Amino acid sequence: FVKSLGLKRAEDIIGKEISMLNGLIKCPVVGVVKDFNDRSLHSGLAPLLMATNSTMYRQASIKLSNTNIASSMEGIKKIWEHTFPDYVYEYHFLDEKIAGFYKQENQLSQLYKIFAAIAIFLSCLGLYGLASFMAAQRIKEVGIRKVLGASPGNIVYLFSREFVILIVIAFVIAAPIAWYYMHQWLQDYAYRVTISLWLFAAGGLAAIFIALVTISFQAIRAALTNPVKSLRTE
Repeated sequence: FVKSLGLKRAEDIIGKEISMLNGLIKCPVVGVVKDFNDRSLHSGLAPLLMATNSTMYRQASIKLSNTNIASSMEGIKKIWEHTFPDYVYEYHFLDEKIAGFYKQENQLSQLYKIFAAIAIFLSCLGLYGLASFMAAQRIKEVGIRKVLGASPGNIVYLFSREFVILIVIAFVIAAPIAWYYMHQWLQDYAYRVTISLWLFAAGGLAAIFIALVTISFQAIRAALTNPVKSLRTE
C-alpha cells in the first residue's frame, strides 16, 4: 500500500490520515506491516489497508488455541448474535480457505499420479513382453556367445544395452516437451519456482532403473540358460 502511494519508506505515512469512501471514513495511519499475500499464488501482492469503523463492521479475524475449539466457536457465535442480531453468523477457518485456493491443483495432482502409475504399469508390461520376445528370438545367439566364453554378466549387458538406448532416445524426445508444458503451466502463477535440470535427470534415471528391473528377470534367465539346450537343434 505504501509503495502504491509512491512512498519509499513506511515512516513517511505514519501519522497521516487516509480518507475512504469519499471522505465518509477517515483513519489515521498508526502502523505498517510487512507485505503478505492473502490470496492464492496465482495473483501478486495487492495494496491492502486494514481499518476499523464502528458503523461498518464486515469481518473479524480471531486466533484460537488448539484446545476447546468447539466451545470457543460456540462462544463467538453467542457474542455475534448478541451484538449483531440482524446479521447472519458465518465463519471460515484460514487453513481451509487457503486449501480452497489450490483445490483444483490438488485434484489435478491426484489424477496425474493415478494416470502416471497406470502408464508406468503398462510400460513395464510392454517392456517385459518385449524382453521375453527378444530372449526367445536370440536364444541361439546367447548359446553361441556362452560357448565362446561370454559370461552371464555379458549376456545381461547385451540385453540391457538395447533397452537403455531406446529409453535414452525416448527421454531426449520427451524432456523438451515436458519442460515446455511445465513452463506454460507455471506462467499462471505470479510466484513460481524455476524448473531445475536435476528433475529431468532424476526422471531419466528412474525410467532406466525401472526398465532394468523389469527386463532383468528375462535377461538373467537367458544368461543362465544351458547353451546345450539352446543349441540342441543346430
